[in-house]
Amino acid sequence: MSISAHLARVLVKDNPWLDGGDVGTWLGRFVPARYIPRRSVLGAGSKVCLVVGPRQAGKSTLIWRTLVEAGEPCVYLNCEEPSVAEWLRSPAEFLTDLETIAPAAPAILFEEVQRLREAGLFLKGLVDRRPGKRLYATGSSSFELEGRTRESLAGRAERHLLLPLSLTEIGATVTGSQRIREDKLRATADAHVIFGGYPSVVLAAEPERVLAELVEAFVLRDALDRFAVRNAGAFRRLLELAASQVGNLCNVSEWAGLAGVSHETAGGYLDLLQDAHVLRLVRPFVGGKRAEITSAAKVFFIDNGIRNQLFGGFGAPTQRADQGALVENLVFTELAKVTNPLLDGIHYWRSKSGAEVDFVVRHQGRLAGVEVKTGAVGARLTRSARSFIEAYGPELFVVVNRESYPPRREGKTEVSFVRPWEIGPVIELFVGTA
Repeated sequence: MSISAHLARVLVKDNPWLDGGDVGTWLGRFVPARYIPRRSVLGAGSKVCLVVGPRQAGKSTLIWRTLVEAGEPCVYLNCEEPSVAEWLRSPAEFLTDLETIAPAAPAILFEEVQRLREAGLFLKGLVDRRPGKRLYATGSSSFELEGRTRESLAGRAERHLLLPLSLTEIGATVTGSQRIREDKLRATADAHVIFGGYPSVVLAAEPERVLAELVEAFVLRDALDRFAVRNAGAFRRLLELAASQVGNLCNVSEWAGLAGVSHETAGGYLDLLQDAHVLRLVRPFVGGKRAEITSAAKVFFIDNGIRNQLFGGFGAPTQRADQGALVENLVFTELAKVTNPLLDGIHYWRSKSGAEVDFVVRHQGRLAGVEVKTGAVGARLTRSARSFIEAYGPELFVVVNRESYPPRREGKTEVSFVRPWEIGPVIELFVGTA
């Protein structure tokens, strides 16, 4: 066995079952007592099960939950530990050592795999050697991870993007009669508008404190340390500017001037924030009509709580001037959680005459429009909605407001009226049917 005495101690410390500890007790330590099940189901095939997403979205917990349900031991390897990262260089030598250390372990979990020098090549080498073990890996951010793994792992990875909890996932835990359940779901949606869906925030007694820690962890640890952002003040200022303009058009030149950096630097910061799953720039839907706006992205945050921590605070929705923008951002987050960024597109639509549809979801040539209204507006379509339907005949058009109404058809378009907690399942069904 080629591992050092120090590495052996690290492995036993992280995997006490290797030294005779109870496997079930050890596995159970990694799943919180209060656990909200996720929609993602992790496969157990011959590929690497790669779970990526923002910090503290629940990536590791999802894998540990899967392992607990299987009830089998797993070799846990924290790639942020220098001795472990140094060890994980040669797939062949690693597998040889593993046969000595834990020959019967059916699974291996690589935590923060992007910390490896050649993460993609290493995982590729493991898959190609067909070790007969389930391989799991997590990565906090696609900024580092995908650049090193996408090409190497083509055809060898089952990729899962895990974002914060959706209203659908939280709603699945709500019980009671229909009336009681709807009241609880409405309260849950109101809380989501303000505090977002990070698991630690949803379950916290003091969500404001947890959100403050999350923002600082990203700005200070990830942005400055791991992503080598040199101007911390400008970076934070750009984050705050983006948060103040949520749902509005993104003016990179103006933001760069206010932050005191070049246009190129500001654009690089925004790319980093997108890769780290903090925000997304939503481009306009261009269907070929001359009267359409064809440039200028809108900015949306992946989580409302992070946005409010950066700008706006945590006042009740009905007492806020930005209530409409927050509800629109909430709907965006629900769309992002049920669509695949590699296969589906989320856009907005605006004509030069002022007609606008908040979101357009594209899936394999099919279209769904989504309009967001803060209050109960009745079962009617706005003039903008009708303009979009007449121009493009989308398969589906959804109006999100405070009340639901029976669906109907407008020509070949199915029109639905749903509450915020119902939009996720509706769009998930749309993108899941070809």
